[in-house]
Amino acid sequence: MNAIIWPAQYQPGFCDNFVSSETIEAGLGAAEVWPWLNDAVRWPDYYTNAANVYLYDQAGPALASGVRFYFETFGFTVEAQVVEQVAPGSGQPGRLAWHGWSGEGETRLDVHHAWLIEDLPGGRVRVLTQETQNGTPAVALARTRPNPMLNGHQTWLDGLAAAARRGRQISL
Repeated sequence: MNAIIWPAQYQPGFCDNFVSSETIEAGLGAAEVWPWLNDAVRWPDYYTNAANVYLYDQAGPALASGVRFYFETFGFTVEAQVVEQVAPGSGQPGRLAWHGWSGEGETRLDVHHAWLIEDLPGGRVRVLTQETQNGTPAVALARTRPNPMLNGHQTWLDGLAAAARRGRQISL
């Protein structure tokens, strides 16, 4: 299976917080899941922890490399910029990643949030999301139990898969 591509300053194990969540779903394909993730304005439709998504510079609705956007999540107001965006196709996984930041000084949080969506044999899709974080808020999040990032990202994955299934039913 494929893996996330990490910038040097966000390597898991060398950052203040790291979470990894994935799901493997039968009966879905990467091409069905991708549009629900790549259109950030849709996130609040299936993930209650994402709100007030806004794309700058008249971008969108689909995310693309270099696009700047804003959203609210986990109590943070996040400014973000897409650093990797490759749609799935022809045996290659879909890849989406952004650098996000919030706050200043001691409240500054910097993240690299990456997604991988790939078709697997037997009519299955694998959706992997991993995030690394640096900053004082990241240290606090890493120590919190239950882990809000782990649980929140799993909720995002569950909602993403459900949205893709509903989307398929609507288009039939």
